[in-house]
Amino acid sequence: MESYALLIAATLSAGTVLALASLGLLINEKAGIVNLGAEGILLCSALAGFAAVVHTGNDLAGFAAGIGAGALLALIFGGLVIWLNTNQYATGLAVSLFGTGFSAFAGISYVQEKIPERPSFAMPYLSDIPLVGPALFRHHPLVYLTVLIALGMIWFLYRTRSGLVLRSVGESPESAHALGYPVRLIRLMAVVAGGALCGLAGAYISIVYTPLWVEGIVAGKGWIALALTTFATWRPARVLLGAYLFGGVTMLQFHLQGVGVDLPSQLLTMLPYVATIVVLALISRNPQWIKINMPTSIGKPFYPGA
Repeated sequence: MESYALLIAATLSAGTVLALASLGLLINEKAGIVNLGAEGILLCSALAGFAAVVHTGNDLAGFAAGIGAGALLALIFGGLVIWLNTNQYATGLAVSLFGTGFSAFAGISYVQEKIPERPSFAMPYLSDIPLVGPALFRHHPLVYLTVLIALGMIWFLYRTRSGLVLRSVGESPESAHALGYPVRLIRLMAVVAGGALCGLAGAYISIVYTPLWVEGIVAGKGWIALALTTFATWRPARVLLGAYLFGGVTMLQFHLQGVGVDLPSQLLTMLPYVATIVVLALISRNPQWIKINMPTSIGKPFYPGA
């Protein structure tokens, strides 16, 4: 039973990365912007966060650096696609390729670096409860904060005027513009906020999840996060549940190896990506369901003077 408690704990930790990145991408897409550069943003943020902790020894500085790196790359991406009207998909892929190459080049000197040992975040008394304690109450505070961010996003999108305006920009930017709302500025703010969340996810990877730096440390999580927004039909609560589902599939490979399941390690490593393909294939069988939930103007440029 102890192994199952550890599997649950690992699932929550792995799901935190996907949840933060997917929630960031969800904000972008609610405003009508598709950012395919998530993988590159995560890599650059992971490097920035790790480097900051190496030089300062402070985790908060690392998270701030990761958020800053993610927001900066998102700002560049947003400026290109929102003001210069470059193709969103091509620009996103360019950001992803840039982030992959730049992080590999700039991170060479950090491959052998180590950061201070992580403190224990076990909750007093609760962490000592058999099975439940190790599974739920020994996590980094960001694991719990991610749940609060998801709840806060639900409140913001569906209970506030600002959230309504953001969704209206994603549904019909022309109508929002006619009502006097600065559509381009709102979209840029959404893109930067989403990039900041992706940056926080990247920093979490290199500081907490796997506290080291190696080239390609993100290992495709940015692409899975992109798929997860569609899987969740652009709903924050479903994003959170989906992130833990994919996190569980990711960690299942290590659990199976630990209990002695005799399968090739390459096959087990494929599990998260196979699950992604299967889920997307199942969802695509009902295009009407996707159409109802998908922001109408997602991926479409907006020309104020048109």
